[in-house]
Amino acid sequence: MRVALGSALVLGVTFGCAPRLMATGTPVYTPRIESQNVVTSDGARLPLRVWPAANPKAIIIGVHGFNDYSNAFDMPGHWFPEHGISVYAYDQRGFGQAPGRGLWAGDARMADDLNAVVALVRKEHPDVPVYLLGESMGGGVVMRAFSLPNPPKVDGVILAAPAVWGWREMNAFYDVVLWSSAHMVPEMTVTGRGLNIRPSDNIEMLRALGRDPLVIKETQVGTIYGLVNLMDEAAVAATRINVPVLLLYGAHDQIVPELPVAHSLAEMKAAHVDVNAACYTNGYHMLLRDLERKVVWTDIAGWIDDHDAPLASGAGDLKPCGEIASASETRQARSGASSVIP
Repeated sequence: MRVALGSALVLGVTFGCAPRLMATGTPVYTPRIESQNVVTSDGARLPLRVWPAANPKAIIIGVHGFNDYSNAFDMPGHWFPEHGISVYAYDQRGFGQAPGRGLWAGDARMADDLNAVVALVRKEHPDVPVYLLGESMGGGVVMRAFSLPNPPKVDGVILAAPAVWGWREMNAFYDVVLWSSAHMVPEMTVTGRGLNIRPSDNIEMLRALGRDPLVIKETQVGTIYGLVNLMDEAAVAATRINVPVLLLYGAHDQIVPELPVAHSLAEMKAAHVDVNAACYTNGYHMLLRDLERKVVWTDIAGWIDDHDAPLASGAGDLKPCGEIASASETRQARSGASSVIP
């Protein structure tokens, strides 16, 4: 195994391998919704799920996390319509049943796809407020979209444990290992087995994900490299969000470290972004599917009704998350903070 890996590294250096992006087409089509798919400008079909409310007072567009797909919003998708909020969610390129499974589409392409979905939902519901709900990587895609020349026209953004742990926050050793692996052996796959990371306290849900064939279990290193690039771009784009933001984080999150989230919050506040933040004492990374998920859903619904009202859960006091509380209090961007090891 060591010989084989060593040979791959040498070949990578010799031939200058680079992370492989999935092939995408030329924008020649008008995006549309057709047969439970979003058809994008290059003709790609992204599976679309809809949980409709009878007379929606608002619409949420769910943007799923890494290796997941639109089914991530099935639980809240059945609850929100009962409270007057329709939910749309789609499979992003490279995930679920979307094209290029397992490959990275590029953060700009993913942000463009989100923009197309927003425009189509707006067209179907021209007089209904639209909110983006990004979970983990999906939060990063939502943030990244606000650095596009024409950012999404929405009424607010909800970021659940947003992926903002990019290159500027990562330990230098991680930087070197990931960059080298992605450029030398980009198709090498890795799993999360043996890391002893607990993404949620909802064990039944986690077991169901393990059985779901559409959830990716082995990830190419080149795709992880693309994710880190996205997280870096998302952190930079945080200050460009021009609509109200609700940022949600769990005190037991073992996936996205607290400090990068605190830094993004501080930078948003320093840039006068209208942002509220909440930290859940019993929350994990998968806040929307944890055992206390309804507490989070209720806070989201309440915030959509009134952006300035205190959250019903009281999670807005931020006490469980010291770094985030400090960022919220100082309202100042960091400068020269040290690298983070989770």
